[in-house]
Amino acid sequence: MPIPGFNVGMNGLTGNRYAPALYSGDFGNCLAGQSPFTITELDILYDAGNKTLVFHVNGTSAFEDEPLLVHLSIDAYGSRRFDATVDPCSSNITSLCPPKLSVPITARGVLPVGDDLSVDELPNAVFQAADFEGSARLQIYARTSGTELGCFQAALTNGKTLSHPVIIAPILGAFTLIAIAASFITAAYGVSIPHMRMHHAHSLPVFVVFETFQAIFFSGALEVSWPSVLTAWWSNFAWSAGLIYSHAMFRSIDIFAGVTSNASQIGDLSSLETNTGNGSGSRLFAPSTVQETSQSVGQGTYNSSFLTDYTWSRGPVAPGMPLPGTWSGFPSVLSAVDIPIVDAFMVGLVWLLIAIGLVALTVGSLKISLDGLARAGRMKEDRLAYFRSHWAGYLGHAMLRTLVIAFFPVMTLAMLQFTIRVSAGAIAVAAVVFVVVLVGILSLVASACRARTRDGKTVIVPDRIVFYRGAIRPSFRRIGVVWDSTLRKHALDVRPLLSVPLFRIRHDNTDPDRPTVHMDKPFIKKFGSFSARYRRTRWWYLAYHVGYLFCRAAFLGAGWQSPRAQVSGVLVTDVVNFGIGIILNPFEGARNTAMAVWMLGVCKIITTALSIAFLPELDLARSTAATLGLVIIAVQGLTVAALLVLIVLSAVSSCMSLTRNREEIHPDWLEPARVRYFEKMEKRARDARFEEETPEPAPPTPRFSVISVRRKPKIEDEDEGDEGDDATGTGQPPARGRDRHSRTSSAGLRLSTGSLPRTARPYRASWSSRDFGDPSLSRPSSVVAQRLSGATCVVVTDCDASNNSSVALVRPQSSLWSLNTPSASRASSPSPVRLSRETVMTTADGRRPPTALPEDPEPQDQI
Repeated sequence: MPIPGFNVGMNGLTGNRYAPALYSGDFGNCLAGQSPFTITELDILYDAGNKTLVFHVNGTSAFEDEPLLVHLSIDAYGSRRFDATVDPCSSNITSLCPPKLSVPITARGVLPVGDDLSVDELPNAVFQAADFEGSARLQIYARTSGTELGCFQAALTNGKTLSHPVIIAPILGAFTLIAIAASFITAAYGVSIPHMRMHHAHSLPVFVVFETFQAIFFSGALEVSWPSVLTAWWSNFAWSAGLIYSHAMFRSIDIFAGVTSNASQIGDLSSLETNTGNGSGSRLFAPSTVQETSQSVGQGTYNSSFLTDYTWSRGPVAPGMPLPGTWSGFPSVLSAVDIPIVDAFMVGLVWLLIAIGLVALTVGSLKISLDGLARAGRMKEDRLAYFRSHWAGYLGHAMLRTLVIAFFPVMTLAMLQFTIRVSAGAIAVAAVVFVVVLVGILSLVASACRARTRDGKTVIVPDRIVFYRGAIRPSFRRIGVVWDSTLRKHALDVRPLLSVPLFRIRHDNTDPDRPTVHMDKPFIKKFGSFSARYRRTRWWYLAYHVGYLFCRAAFLGAGWQSPRAQVSGVLVTDVVNFGIGIILNPFEGARNTAMAVWMLGVCKIITTALSIAFLPELDLARSTAATLGLVIIAVQGLTVAALLVLIVLSAVSSCMSLTRNREEIHPDWLEPARVRYFEKMEKRARDARFEEETPEPAPPTPRFSVISVRRKPKIEDEDEGDEGDDATGTGQPPARGRDRHSRTSSAGLRLSTGSLPRTARPYRASWSSRDFGDPSLSRPSSVVAQRLSGATCVVVTDCDASNNSSVALVRPQSSLWSLNTPSASRASSPSPVRLSRETVMTTADGRRPPTALPEDPEPQDQI
């Protein structure tokens, strides 16, 4: 049942059935261990309902026979909320009246604070908010001299927190494994190396996944006064930097790193110094305040069994940890995962070696497993054959990629270890690892660049960055950035807003037969992990990005002694990198660009810009700092959510890539999406950013052009007997016989004389172009009329013209079949995919006369 007099409730985070509204957590020594008192248990709670303060202290003393005073204070959100002085002799605390070497210290008491505690100034929501920012301090003074003999501080909490690394870290790790699997399968499936690279370029890089988590976590490396809610939030991402707590590991690392006492005794970390604004350090205490508060000790409504029957209390902090209740700099972030700042580098190094070993073991085990399945007949023999035959190369790429992923945290922690200067052994190891990793990564970058630039020469040419407004493409409706040389090269017309003179590093290749970087199979095999995901003209981007990460690590790891310079340097570095990323647009995949350049860049800039407000000299109100902390959490939370969505999309697109050799997929409704995905992939692989969108030419359509007309005999043109020959010689107009017959009667005669004997002689054998008048007057009105006229047309189709093939000659058929012959467009159509055709009159040399206009095709259902 609840304890009478206390406003308690269920505490689901710690597993306790009942816990007070505010209670103390871990505690530490404010005097850097220079105290004759050793406290083993310090429990302080506050009941908001009854306004009662309860304390419980256990420990020992190396000081005796001196009257003491005990001072208890509570701070919340940067303000002193409670002060009370207790006389142990007046409060029946016999173990401190006076202290004895052989008598353990046991002090218990209840303080009914009433209106003395100014927590009423805080909103009620503060007591329900996650990661309450407050601390309780117990100080022991010599009564006669007022000298401070002991100081112990504990953090206050309400049991609600955003720090859940045991829950959140496995979830993020599972999504990371999905990204790793999607990335690996696109690199291992297939037989054509350029084609495999193209599909691999559109999967989400594992490097970007880890960089996002690491950027969020190392935001806490800035030497500013963080709100407690931020340090709790960042603890969920410590695993991405290899900072995972293991008790067995720390026992060995502590000895090697030189951790022997509280963090305030180690190095010169200003973030671990005692907060003198809260009354720490050696000082004189005014004895006149004793009589007012000592009389209230032991009064108030409470359950006496609460002082001995509870499980929510915590113990002293581990050696090397910062003082509880202080949230300044990187040590406070690491304290949320129980890692001392001096152990951070060694812990990260150990987990890096473990990760490299796991990568090697995983690749080797996968190869053995696939071979076993193939031999057992459970898998096709040619399945993932390229990976199985080149598994050693994949192993090398995987280990190098792991080293690239760990580059930023290793550089940051190594430079931080150099500036702490605690243990010579730890510094020596950090120096060796720093040199090996830096030289290894730079060698990889230099080798890759040299492999592509050894032929030809590299020149530096002046250029300008142009900021423009308008649309280079119909869908491009925003302010863009482009090189002036690119505008001139593609003859693009834009409306410039601003231009900045810069320079470009250009490589002029002397080998015209050298394949492009994404078609160079030997280069892909050797440096595919270096350049595979970048555009054809940005294959070197990782070389620049490594330099950016090194500069950022230098500010975060080595700049903590100058907080303002550190924050400013990181902000400028992030802004410059964001601008360069927008200009270069390095990734071939649009999703990768959106995540790595835009969302991650904006997240870094907003986080660093808001962190300026937390600089100690600005003395920002802690309640306002907590509000800004929630804004940072919202920005970073949205970034993480977007990353998780992109991981899922990457997994789906990778599955589509596995179906590229199938004609059909299931479900069928995914087929249009798959086709669009493959088309966009091929377009992005060409890297033709400013290529004009020109419609593809329509397939050649059959049509005919009249080149010449030859007259064939008709029945009305033949003479009776031998007069036809004489008539020809008299020079009578040949058109008289035609004028006496209409077009309809001529068609009727053709129908009646379809079986005319071959012995009939024609009136004239042929006609020439001189026998025609105005072509516009004599041209038939339609294709049907041309057929009925009995003219012979030489037809040249588009297909024939394009292939320089021989022309087709249309000869007259019998009159009946001439009427039922299909139209020219239908009769000459070679396949059903031909769309439309036009009939065009041309001259003898193939040119279209001015009056010969295209005609509409005939209806297909004419008889």
